Amino acid sequence: MRTWISAWISCGVLLFVNLPLAAQVAQRGHTTRLFDGKSLDGWTVENGAKVEIQDGNLLLKDGDGWLRSHHVYSDFQLHVEWKALKADTYDAGIYLRAQREGAPFPKKGYQANLLQGKEGNIGSLPGAESRGLVRPGEWNAFDITVVGDRVTMVINGCPAYSVGGVKEPVGHVGIQVEVPKGGQFLLRNLCITELGFTSLFNGQNFTGWEGAGQSAETCWKIENGLLVCTGQKGPWLRSCREYDNFSMRFDYLLATGGNSGVYVRVPQDGNHHRENDTKPTAGFEVQVLDDAAKEHAKLKDYQYSASIYDIAGANPRNTRPPGEWNTLEIVCDGDRVITRHNGVTVTDINAESHPLIKLRQLNGYLGLQNHSTEVKFRNLRIGPPVK
Repeated sequence: MRTWISAWISCGVLLFVNLPLAAQVAQRGHTTRLFDGKSLDGWTVENGAKVEIQDGNLLLKDGDGWLRSHHVYSDFQLHVEWKALKADTYDAGIYLRAQREGAPFPKKGYQANLLQGKEGNIGSLPGAESRGLVRPGEWNAFDITVVGDRVTMVINGCPAYSVGGVKEPVGHVGIQVEVPKGGQFLLRNLCITELGFTSLFNGQNFTGWEGAGQSAETCWKIENGLLVCTGQKGPWLRSCREYDNFSMRFDYLLATGGNSGVYVRVPQDGNHHRENDTKPTAGFEVQVLDDAAKEHAKLKDYQYSASIYDIAGANPRNTRPPGEWNTLEIVCDGDRVITRHNGVTVTDINAESHPLIKLRQLNGYLGLQNHSTEVKFRNLRIGPPVK
């Protein structure tokens, strides 16, 4: 018999949540800002939508299209605050587990409506509806939890609904831009907690990391909450524990001509090259590079950013210029390896498609390479494989 609890009685609404869901939501998560108030880092503007940053807010200015998060998410908690600039007949939406395909809007996924009178409702999910919880003409807040096949909505601190039936297991978070029909909107304080993920870097010290053979401080430093390789002579940075199957996510910023990499499942000595089975055991490297630098014009395809070095080249190449932040995700699940770069899957290999990956071990340390150039890292976290 399923046990149910009364989770919240407020605003005149009674919301019931099952205990298994509550237990899952309580799992550890990693929280990042989806919008920093200064840039569109971590987002791709799709289908000609026009957006601007206005006084630290995100303005949905014109066009039909959407903003798509670079990362895809499985289980998460999303906080977003929004304000319609039209007095009535306003319309936009927040996409959950949306797929890339479709124009001007994604064909698959779920939309929490910003349509007047249906704010927060998800039309494709029976029971995902409420009324009377928004404040027209004012700032409103959605807190959305998606775990497994269930989505729970809280509007302005008041429980709205909790329903099952979500079929897409993973997808992007997105913002619908529908200005010709629905008018302009402002958004702020977009934050997401990736449930099941934990931080790999606390922004304050080297906890969880060590210099390989030398002190990390020789060529690494913490600066304004960033993990920085100075490019001075010194060690690579090695995780203090080993990992097998995971999704590792982070942002990186390169100086002009920058070169670095991420060691994956490497032995303690950091070996990430292995041509045949007579050689010592090895993990592999995912490349981090200023692809556009003149000195990098004639490299092999597997030497460009987000490539699996020696094994598979990134396709397409979509590295942002020096001085701009890039997002990168490395997914390991057995012998399958995926890299996602700036919102696009650029490699997806396994032992059948790329037999060389069979030469690399399935468990080992993570590492950040010192290749004698400056590189900055932030938002390093790790969780279960997101495929």
